[in-house]
Amino acid sequence: MFIPMLDNRSDLEKPFTDPGMWQCSICAHENDTSNLSCELCGVLRDLSLYFNNISETEAGAKRRNKYSGVSVLARSLFAPSSTKSKAIIFSDGSQDNRNATGNKQATMDALHKTYMPSKKRHINIAVQIKDSVDATGKKMMDSGILQTEKDTSMDPCTSAEVDKLGGTSSSVPSSNQQVTPILDHELQHLSLESKPKSSKPKIKKPASISEYKPEPWMLQSEDQEIRRQLNLAIVGHVDSGKSTLCGRLLHALGLISKKQMHKYEKEAKEKGKGSFAYAWAMDDSTDERERGITMTVAVKYFDTEKYHVVLLDSPGHKDFVPNMISGATQADAAILVVDASVGSFEAGMGVNGIGQTKEHSQLIRSFGVENLIVAVNKMDMVEHSKDRFNFVKLQLGIFLRSCGFKDSSITWVPLSAMANENLVTAASDSRLLSWYNGNCLLKSIDSLPPPHRDVSRPLRLPICDIIASITLGQVAVCGKVEAGGIRTGSKVLVMPSGDLATVKTIERDSSSCNLARAGDNIAVGLQGLDPGHLVSGGVICHPDFPVHVASRLELKILVLEITTPILVGLQFELHIHHARVSASLVKILSLLDQKTGKASKKMPRLLTARQAAVVDVKLDKEVCVEEFSALKALGRAFLRSGGNTVAVGIVTRILDEAKV
Repeated sequence: MFIPMLDNRSDLEKPFTDPGMWQCSICAHENDTSNLSCELCGVLRDLSLYFNNISETEAGAKRRNKYSGVSVLARSLFAPSSTKSKAIIFSDGSQDNRNATGNKQATMDALHKTYMPSKKRHINIAVQIKDSVDATGKKMMDSGILQTEKDTSMDPCTSAEVDKLGGTSSSVPSSNQQVTPILDHELQHLSLESKPKSSKPKIKKPASISEYKPEPWMLQSEDQEIRRQLNLAIVGHVDSGKSTLCGRLLHALGLISKKQMHKYEKEAKEKGKGSFAYAWAMDDSTDERERGITMTVAVKYFDTEKYHVVLLDSPGHKDFVPNMISGATQADAAILVVDASVGSFEAGMGVNGIGQTKEHSQLIRSFGVENLIVAVNKMDMVEHSKDRFNFVKLQLGIFLRSCGFKDSSITWVPLSAMANENLVTAASDSRLLSWYNGNCLLKSIDSLPPPHRDVSRPLRLPICDIIASITLGQVAVCGKVEAGGIRTGSKVLVMPSGDLATVKTIERDSSSCNLARAGDNIAVGLQGLDPGHLVSGGVICHPDFPVHVASRLELKILVLEITTPILVGLQFELHIHHARVSASLVKILSLLDQKTGKASKKMPRLLTARQAAVVDVKLDKEVCVEEFSALKALGRAFLRSGGNTVAVGIVTRILDEAKV
């Protein structure tokens, strides 16, 4: 029996088992001659209807051989990706009509009739037009043709190819909306959408500060019986007794219970540090207790008759001076603690090099602190000697005057923290009473003049630290409000990232409150902000009056007691409020006469100790800053190199302002 060979040139050459039926070349299903495609798999019966010439017919035969067992519709939808873009085009036009790009055109009715058999089965194509945007995101303005193109290398499930389609013309409504095709069958939930890119909120151009007017709630009324807040920094040389003084003061005021104090004493004795029991009220961390020194700024609160005092216990060790700068920069006034015992006072004054008594005195004056209490501690170690007290007062007084402190702004208080002598009550020791009749420490604090609060300027809240708590949430910061005011529900701008956020909660002294004004130390919970955009040294400010962000500054500096001259090119660490950034000295613009403040020499080659100069510095990264004339708290600078503070100064001009 002779069996003819099949060459796949055309489906019409396939043998038929029944004159009224035709056999599918893919699945061998018997179909009625009235069907143009297989009822079972959907393969086309006669490809000659769709190819104009023999070359296209042969190309179609090759495609069938390559994907045997798969329908033409399935092949076109799920074929491997290619670098050539394929398209489906719906338009008005006649059969065998090609557009300018070479794509075949067909009506939706022709596509429906061609791909589906005539029995029961159909595809509804619902086209909802929201914007004439193609799948690649390009807008089309042609009202007669709706064209959707997509590179199949990106999504093979959405590409299809129609080689030749004919039928009656149909129109598709068009408007400036997105296109979302919905197929009720296999492609039912497929949608092509173009989502707008998320854009970063644009920061408004800074308005003039003169245009700012404080809101009524920022102005504290006179009849409110609220104690003024006083930020009091405790500074001094290491081992001068700062933490012990703070702990003893809090205990004497009843803020540390007997039970808690007993616990501190027991733990201190177990570690062989019995004399550190009161210091442990301030030094909470394990490292601080093991080493017996303060490493970070501890914060405690107490009330006097006049003030609500925020106690800032600063580290005295030279390795932690950067931490001292970050904390004590918030101070309104300071207590300088010196050790009266022989040898210890001299060490703090730096007989064999600069001591922290001198360095801390220079720093706190540079912070803008004008009122100072000098607590001459450990007087019991020198038998409450008047001569020793006068010696300390004479030696240290000369240096303090050289730093810019006035004699009328300095209060000298002899005391003994460990013995609770002259802290909260008048001295009781007869040796001290014989020659001292001044105020005790607590009354000296109450006698300090009230600090100035600037609510007339826009909000400025330098970020001291980034925190998280149950009440504040996972995105929260703490710091001192340097200017303006802040309240819950208000919008704020977080710099230098430039993100807008909403104030969710405010806490003062671990208690919730609705608002805070200049001078308040607070913690703020924010929402609508990525926590990764918060940095210590950043600033929360008014959305319409953002803080400046600079990468190059002009500084007016005073060189401290240094042994190595400062040369152009010096690499140092620059401290501005809570920000710390590496910087380099670009130019020494001029030397200044310290008496007149005028330039005495242009472009000097170097700077030596006690010289004043105007310099140009370049920062390794941007920092939030204000000129000193605009806001003092954000315009003070400190230069440190080799573990020592080499110069202090102010920002006179912003040379290169970063665009956020």
